[in-house]
Amino acid sequence: MGHAQPHSDSQTTATPGSLEDVHAELDTIDRALIELLSRRFALMRNPAHFPCADDLSDEAWHRQLILAARKLAFEQNVPVGLVADMWDRLTDASIALQRQAHARLRVIGD
Repeated sequence: MGHAQPHSDSQTTATPGSLEDVHAELDTIDRALIELLSRRFALMRNPAHFPCADDLSDEAWHRQLILAARKLAFEQNVPVGLVADMWDRLTDASIALQRQAHARLRVIGD
């Protein structure tokens, strides 16, 4: 792989298609992914969205989410195995957050 050429003092922006442009676009995408995860986990932290702590641990729902993610990944030309692994971990983390939220409610209520 090539290395980015140093910028001259007179060059103020990266040339189209440069490595700097690619890095900037990747940074933008990564920020958007983190923002979306933040929104997702904010929903999961709110016990009112799932009155019963067991609502999220439904194995059929879990499988359905992963199958849907795998299908979308395939359609979007994204590595299916990677997406399946990510969604499995994402779902597990979501369930854990929801259980923590319910446990806090039980402690507060006691």
